[in-house]
Amino acid sequence: RGPRSAEPPPGRALSLAIGTTTGYRLFSLSSVEQLDQVHESNEIPDVYIVERLFSSSLVVVVSHAKPQQMNVYHFKKGTEICNYSYSSNILSIRLNRQRLIVCLEESIYIHNIKDMKLLKTILDTPPNTTGLCALSINHANSYLAYPGSATSGEIVLYDGNTLKTACTIPAHDGPLAALTFNSTGSKLASASEKGTVIRVFSIPGGQKLYEFRRGMKRYVNISSLVFSMDSQFLCASSNTETVHIFKLEHLTDSRPEEPPTWSGYMGKMFQAATNYLPAQVSGMMNQDRAFATVRLNISGQRNICALSTIQKLPRLLVTTSDGHLYIYNLDPQDGGECVLIKKHSLLGSGKTEENKENDLQPPLPQSYAATVARQSTVPSTSTMPGYSEDGGALRGEVIPEHEFATGPVCLDDENEFPPIILCRGGQPGKAKRS
Repeated sequence: RGPRSAEPPPGRALSLAIGTTTGYRLFSLSSVEQLDQVHESNEIPDVYIVERLFSSSLVVVVSHAKPQQMNVYHFKKGTEICNYSYSSNILSIRLNRQRLIVCLEESIYIHNIKDMKLLKTILDTPPNTTGLCALSINHANSYLAYPGSATSGEIVLYDGNTLKTACTIPAHDGPLAALTFNSTGSKLASASEKGTVIRVFSIPGGQKLYEFRRGMKRYVNISSLVFSMDSQFLCASSNTETVHIFKLEHLTDSRPEEPPTWSGYMGKMFQAATNYLPAQVSGMMNQDRAFATVRLNISGQRNICALSTIQKLPRLLVTTSDGHLYIYNLDPQDGGECVLIKKHSLLGSGKTEENKENDLQPPLPQSYAATVARQSTVPSTSTMPGYSEDGGALRGEVIPEHEFATGPVCLDDENEFPPIILCRGGQPGKAKRS
C-alpha cells in the first residue's frame, strides 16, 4: 500500500513505517546511504495504517481485513499489547508520549497512551471522510486539531491534556485538506481542498502568522504538509509532480537595507499601498511563494514528505506510494531546485535501481548543500548526526524530545516501555486485562 508515514522522529535516526498488502515494515535511516529495515511483520495483511511512537517499540496497526479494529504491538518483543474495536472504520491514528488519537468519520477517541484507557470521546464531529486530524508531538501540550465544518475551513483546536476545546480558527473559505503542527506545538499549518493557499497560525491563540501561495493556475490535492524540526521550513506536496518548500521568516527582519533603486522604490510603494486596498487584494500581494521546489518524475501518486537534518545537512525526504524513498539536498540559504542525491526501494533490495535516477539526470548547478555534501563524504563519527561529541546540541539545532523527556517511562528502553495493561478485545474503555 506504499508508505504511510515518513515523518522524522525526535530520536537518533529517522523512522519510516509503511503498510503493505502482506503486512508492514519499519525502517531506520541513519545516513543518506544507510536505510535499514528494523522490523517486518506479515501477520496482518492489507495494512493501511501503521504508526510507530517515535523510536520506541510501540506500533499501532489497522488493516483492511478488520478496519474497525486497532491493534497495538510491542514489535521488539513480538507481543500484542491490546486491541480495541470501534463502531465504524478507523480513518487515521495519531500518537505522542501522552495521547493516542483514533479518528473515525464522525467521532474522535482520545486514549491515555500509558495504560490505553479511554479519556474522552468527541462525538458528532462534522463528517470527516479522510480522517483529517493532527496531534502535536510535544506531549507537554498535546494539542489536537480537526475540521470544525464539512463545508468551510474552520479548525477546532483541542487540548488533549485538559480535554477541553482551546479555540476555533477560521482558516480557509473551503473545506480543509491538510493540517500539521510544528515540533513544539506552537504553530499550526493548514491547506484547503483548493490547495492554492497555505496558512500558518500561532497556537493556542490562532492568530495568522504566515500565508503562502502554492499556485494559482489549478487546484490540487495537498497530500502532505510538514514542518522542519526547527520550524524554519514548511513543505507541501500534492498529487502533482512539484513539491514546495516555504521558508518561515519575516523578510523585513532578515534582509539588510537594500540600496535605493527604482525597483526597490516601487516595491515600497506597493507595500504601502496594501494598507489601502481591500483585504483580498492586499492579502494576495503579501503572500510569499516557494523558497525551494522539487520536480518529481511521477504525478498523480500519493506521497508523503519530511524535512530533517541528516549528517548535519538539511534534507527533504519524499516517499511515494509505489514504494520508493527519495532524498534531496535543500539549500538553506538560497533555496531553488533541490538536488536528488539518493533513491531507496522500500519494497525490495532496490540495489539495481537506487542510483538510476542520478545517472539519468543532467548535471545540475551545485547548491550550497550539494557542495558541502561532496566535501563531507566521510561519515560522521558522532553517535548522533548533528550533535557534538559530548552529546550537547550544536548551535541552531533542536534537541530531540527524548533527550529531555521527564517521567517514569523511558520510551527508548524496550524493557521499560510500554508499561501498558495487557488487554484484548472489547469496545473502547471496556478492555479487560489478560
